[in-house]
Amino acid sequence: MSPEARSPREAILQFLTSLQSPARILVAISGGSDSTGLLLLLDEAVKAAPHFKISLCAATVDHALRAGSADEAREVAALCASLGIAHTSMTWQGDKPKTGIMAAAREARYGLLAEAAEAFGADLIVTGHTFDDQRETLAMRGVRTEQVSSGIADAVLFDRRFWILRPLLFSSRADIRAFLNERGVKWIDDPSNEDVKHERVRVRRQLLADAGAEANVSAVWDERLAVSAKGAEWLDHHFKLHGGLLGQVVPDGLRQDRAVLDYVLGRLTAIFGGQPFAPGRAQIERLLSFAAGGEPGRMTVGRVVFDLRRDGLYLTRESRGILPLVLQPGEAGVWDGRFVARNGSAAPIIIETTATHSPSFLCLSQESSANKSLGAKDSLHFMGSITARTRGGWIPVTSTGIREHHIGHLPKAAWKRAIASAPAISAQEVPLSAETAEAIHLTPYFAPFDRFLTRFDFIFANRLSAVFATAPYARPPLRSIDGKTI
Repeated sequence: MSPEARSPREAILQFLTSLQSPARILVAISGGSDSTGLLLLLDEAVKAAPHFKISLCAATVDHALRAGSADEAREVAALCASLGIAHTSMTWQGDKPKTGIMAAAREARYGLLAEAAEAFGADLIVTGHTFDDQRETLAMRGVRTEQVSSGIADAVLFDRRFWILRPLLFSSRADIRAFLNERGVKWIDDPSNEDVKHERVRVRRQLLADAGAEANVSAVWDERLAVSAKGAEWLDHHFKLHGGLLGQVVPDGLRQDRAVLDYVLGRLTAIFGGQPFAPGRAQIERLLSFAAGGEPGRMTVGRVVFDLRRDGLYLTRESRGILPLVLQPGEAGVWDGRFVARNGSAAPIIIETTATHSPSFLCLSQESSANKSLGAKDSLHFMGSITARTRGGWIPVTSTGIREHHIGHLPKAAWKRAIASAPAISAQEVPLSAETAEAIHLTPYFAPFDRFLTRFDFIFANRLSAVFATAPYARPPLRSIDGKTI
């Protein structure tokens, strides 16, 4: 897998050679030329080289957005059956949003593909994105921002569970269709691909051949990988996490390379703010100027309060605009884009900010199973007795716990803001018991990475998971990337 133009057959052979084996691949196939070509190319290569020890299965997602989509899924099922490839069709159920339909469909599609991969026992998912898709994406992003885009990533970890790989990302659609024509295989033309109400269709019609696009992607990919590695080193030397709630950039960390600061502060803002994307260029420029100024003060960017002091830059989620989350027994959900909560108890629970319970909130200590009511002034003394394992209607410390002597040197105002933005859990209609608390699990959630993590950000995200004492991300199922052993 490398950003070099190649024929579809060459791309598939290089992809299979780079894969760890044995492996079971789930092919996402809609019936269009790109995904149909992907399936047939893989089938041809796998059958010709049994030593790869790779098997195929396939899944079609019917978005149920237009008439005839179910019939098309059946056509794909028949093709897979003729090849001896296990196939399943999955339908996007429920009401569809009136706005943002493409983004919602993408979320639904990958969620259903992950379910299919799990059911088939697949190790990874592949999709039929092509160089044409890459060029269109680069053109669309170029209109929206002055920042250089890395376009579509060739490898993305979805929901911390499955890697989604794109073997044909540097092969052309014309070459894929030529391959299908050679085989006498028809494909389905989705009428939405001609509907100019979609931005991608408009861009496709306007786009002229750009010989430099491929080289630009290659350079940007190398740059993204390098800055991710430098960002990981920056975390090691210049960043501290207090109680899983309050971040601190030491003064020397603010004097590092501008490109690295742009990268790390943007992503830390997204993580502490519970947002899937880093702030825009103008906001990051304001933040960098503020941090470089050296004058003590505060500013808010992307739902995060930045507090600049002599001992560094502190950051934590602002306590406003945090909505409660209700979880029924057995349910899981993401609270405020910052914590994954799983309710393993027999009672419904509510997760809300501790600021909601001000001036007092319930606490359940390690030493006692009795509920206690604490004023905010008592919180610093109490934090030492709370660990990530002790969860009640209280403030959970999400790392390994924090002791009072570790808190004493922190700015009281910054720590108070951190506590005010922490999750507090209570049971609906009944007191929260020790047994209920033990069955509730909270773990940090990294909004820009935990749903879709590109391989470009993998090094930084993995180092961040170590900082927050969470499980590492799954490694790509590859022996090599860009011809280099990993």
